[in-house]
Amino acid sequence: MPRNVLLLQGPVGPFFARFAQELSEQGSRVYKVNFNAGDRYFYSRSGAFDYQGTIEGWRDFLEKMIVRLAIARIYVFGDCRIYHEIARKVAAERGIRFFVFEEGYLRPDYITLEEDGVNGHSSIRFDDSSPVVALRPDEGPRFRFPRSFFLSGWYAVQYYIAARLGSHFYPFYRHHRPLNVFGEGSKWLVSGWRKVVYSRASRRFDKRAASELSQRYFLVPLQVHVDMQVRRHSSFSSVEGFIETVMASFARSAPADVALVFKHHPHDRGYRNYSRLIERLARCHDVAGRVHYVFDSHLPTLLKHALGTVTINSTVGLSSLHHGVPVKVMGQAVYDRAGLTFSGELDDFWGSPGKVNGPLYQKFRRYLLDTNQMNGSFYQRGRGSDNPTGMAWSPYLLQQHCKPFSPPARDRGARPKLVRNSVA
Repeated sequence: MPRNVLLLQGPVGPFFARFAQELSEQGSRVYKVNFNAGDRYFYSRSGAFDYQGTIEGWRDFLEKMIVRLAIARIYVFGDCRIYHEIARKVAAERGIRFFVFEEGYLRPDYITLEEDGVNGHSSIRFDDSSPVVALRPDEGPRFRFPRSFFLSGWYAVQYYIAARLGSHFYPFYRHHRPLNVFGEGSKWLVSGWRKVVYSRASRRFDKRAASELSQRYFLVPLQVHVDMQVRRHSSFSSVEGFIETVMASFARSAPADVALVFKHHPHDRGYRNYSRLIERLARCHDVAGRVHYVFDSHLPTLLKHALGTVTINSTVGLSSLHHGVPVKVMGQAVYDRAGLTFSGELDDFWGSPGKVNGPLYQKFRRYLLDTNQMNGSFYQRGRGSDNPTGMAWSPYLLQQHCKPFSPPARDRGARPKLVRNSVA
């Protein structure tokens, strides 16, 4: 079977370079496309190509590369970036396997590697009768990873500086968010400052959630304002629109003795603050005393004491199910399945959220662990790990991606030249 692999954009940092090393050690020949100088900064291995053309020229460039290099698999981080959306279509047309890395469905300590895409693009076909790849006890992750806020921030600063300094080499590159090093740096500083400022208020609210508000509120985890999963896999064009929809439904249909708790996304802390919007909407809908907005409250505590969770397609929905808390999904999510989540209208959820089917959730969790969840981190290596990525692979994923392989003798030693505008 051909083992030639193509990597496109990966997570900010050295993860794709480590992943390439891991695949290479197992016999795969790995190539990479860099779209900006930030990509190139974190990937110094041989077999890297620069794409300096336009969006319109990307399909032709990719198709030529696939043919010339006999590519059998493509790996990306995030399936909704415009370059990756085009690559996904090309892969489908040519029968090439297309794999997507994403933050873990199961958090913390896991990352996702799924064929075809995630959420609305997911190829998972799971129901109560679905077989589990290896029906085994969930013993928990082998590796534990501390929060990587500062490390991921440091990688981001380096990436944006490199991308900015080298932007003249990639004049047509289109990023999925503003490529402004000073703007991004300031956002991370604001995020750190807000983390400190709001920590005390968050701890106070955690105590309220566990006492006087326990089982008297619904949790609404907000997603990052530029989250492609919101834009591509829901009918909402913005987080603000989602907030307004939820608030109106809550005011219209929720019991008068329950509250609503909006939780800010930690990665969006420096970019957005919805305080004024939430306060204004709460006043307009006459629920001001029943609506709360928190930044860094302890998520497991909030889930443990909630009546239910409302989300677009956040992975907090899976965490909610893990804690036995019913979930209403407003977009497309991999876990939004019959028997797992609330299937009725949002207006009906407030008064009768139902109960979580625990055994079905556990089966679904095992299914995810075996088929697309890896015990690992994009920013840190597992302590004591003996492989380049520092991850613990499930047997199924190891077989799919890192099966030992010896390439034909004629294929050894060849190295492609670094090209800039063409592979022809």
